[in-house]
Amino acid sequence: MEIKVCDNEKSVLAMAALAKTIWSTCYQGIITDEQAAYMIDKFQSYEAIKQAIETGHYTYFQAWIEHVMVGYCGVQPQQDRLFLSKLYLLEAYRGKGIGTALIKQAIEFAKRHELKAVYLTVNKQNESGITLYKHLGFQIIDAVQSDIGHGYIMDDYIMELKLS
Repeated sequence: MEIKVCDNEKSVLAMAALAKTIWSTCYQGIITDEQAAYMIDKFQSYEAIKQAIETGHYTYFQAWIEHVMVGYCGVQPQQDRLFLSKLYLLEAYRGKGIGTALIKQAIEFAKRHELKAVYLTVNKQNESGITLYKHLGFQIIDAVQSDIGHGYIMDDYIMELKLS
């Protein structure tokens, strides 16, 4: 497996296409198909990803196996912490250490930028995600409900990993 930084338009297009594939299964039973489609368009489309990189100071790390992108994560420095905004893997590649490798890449990014912590939001019903984050040392520090528009509410935990 190789982890690469998303640094060109072709890579952004591939990531947006991958998001649609991943989201078709990732949130089944947690959010509606309509909400998933809305969130893909708002946060994971080509335009949204490109804008996040250009104006939102996001960096995306992509996991590749034999010329195939199998997952990615997006991070954004915010004051003294790194926001791990996105972490998605194709279903067939979950449980193989790839998510852990992407998170470790984010942690190293935070350390290089002398940040004190990495934090994220995770849907309260995303048990596999919560389990992974806890295994890596993240702790639940708060809960939040966020209105993301069109009547959709995200019901999340905020989890944080303090860096030493």
